[in-house]
Amino acid sequence: MQSGHVHRKVHASKDRMETLLQQLTQGNALILIIILGIGGSFHCGYHITGLSSPSPYIQRFINSSWYDRYEEPPPPQTITMIWSLIVSMYAVGGVFGAVSVKFVSGMLGRKKAMIFNSFIAIVAAGFMLTSKGAKSYEMIIVARILYGYSAGLGQSTHLMYLGEISPRKLRGIVTLTSATFASLGKLSGQVFGLSQILGREELWNIVLCVPAFFSVVQVIVLPFLPEAPRYLFIEKGDDKACKKALQSLWGQGDYKEEMDEMLAEQAAIESAPPKSPLQLLRDRTVRWQLITMSTIYCCNQLSGMSAISTFSFDIFLEAGIPRDKIRYITVGLGVSEIITSISCGLLIERTGRRPLFWGGYAVMSASWVLFTVTLNLMDSSYWVPYIAASLIISFIIFFCGGPAGATAALNSEIFVQSDRLAAFVLMGIQRWLMFAVLGLVFPFLINALNSYCFVLFACVCLLGCLYTFFLLPETKGKTMLEISEEFKAITVCGKSSLEEKKVETKL
Repeated sequence: MQSGHVHRKVHASKDRMETLLQQLTQGNALILIIILGIGGSFHCGYHITGLSSPSPYIQRFINSSWYDRYEEPPPPQTITMIWSLIVSMYAVGGVFGAVSVKFVSGMLGRKKAMIFNSFIAIVAAGFMLTSKGAKSYEMIIVARILYGYSAGLGQSTHLMYLGEISPRKLRGIVTLTSATFASLGKLSGQVFGLSQILGREELWNIVLCVPAFFSVVQVIVLPFLPEAPRYLFIEKGDDKACKKALQSLWGQGDYKEEMDEMLAEQAAIESAPPKSPLQLLRDRTVRWQLITMSTIYCCNQLSGMSAISTFSFDIFLEAGIPRDKIRYITVGLGVSEIITSISCGLLIERTGRRPLFWGGYAVMSASWVLFTVTLNLMDSSYWVPYIAASLIISFIIFFCGGPAGATAALNSEIFVQSDRLAAFVLMGIQRWLMFAVLGLVFPFLINALNSYCFVLFACVCLLGCLYTFFLLPETKGKTMLEISEEFKAITVCGKSSLEEKKVETKL
């Protein structure tokens, strides 16, 4: 009896996969997802890992450029300061990119905004490529600011575009592709940085220009693909163009359910016009959406994922892995990140968003607690470092397969069209500012707390687990207006946003 039940579940899962593949390949949706990915979040992932391999060569270039210019070697603190600027200006550019999302996407539309963003990335690559011949480290700084701007604008527009092209039943898996392409970018940064490929001193400026090739592909191909249907219908009021875009993306059909959902959302927007970021912050009806996304972004960034890139080398060295092989191990971690991200895509529409959040955070928190214990017992036995390394791998798997993947889906689901642009601006500013602050504070944190800084990460993950378990509503298979109502109904200390609104109305 049980084996028959299992057989039916496997058969149903297989049918669901076949239906999904059929829907993705009926129209141009799959091509658009790939083109958006290689010109969007791929760049963010690549520039996170791409700078680590050529860093010693760039510092030597700064030294030699200074000497050629002033005929004396630069003071060590000058090289450190210029290098710090090269690293940190990426985050500064990212903040400006995130701030301009509302203006650029609103003025140009989603498709033209992505093409404009690709042009910025190509210009940045031009500066980076010619900096070596010009012997100018200032050009590297300019390139990094432009790369950051492109990443900040591109990541938010990419996610918005995905949310606005996908039917309700496929929204989770489509929006999750942004996380998959970010992981692919990270892996590409590690692979191209290998000494056998582009990780050599004479090629350092080329390895930092690789993503621009994909931007060129996006500029050529994207004009032939459709604009976001939701943008066309709700913001442009063109229902014929919207239906044509849906049919071009997902194959022939009347798409009445999708059009009705957009019509209901448009009616809601007419009574509440688009808001600015400041107006959104003051709006009590979206308070829980903002608190939720802000908490999840904080938990993701302070979960310790960035610490892994800092500590993985030392951990694997302790585990007895030869120094020259560690880079290949990190490439292996990048591959596992992509596989996990794809697996999350297949799970998200079946399990929903909530279990991926709270389950992922719970395992991540436990991994950090056990990791702290193993660090303090590192000398007690030869097998302890291997346990530490396996805990790092389990953390990466549950981060990418849980919160990292589900965040992409949730971000494009919980805000209605009139609030979405302003929300993306606010979330983008928070993400990039935290990225910059973490880069500055993290070294001091390690010096102050040593191995116990991982307990801090465990506490952050535990907070994420508790918040998403008790307060986050499930969004799977619901319209954006239904999700909005569920957030309004969240009750804390016996009060909800709906009740507060009723009280205000009576007064």
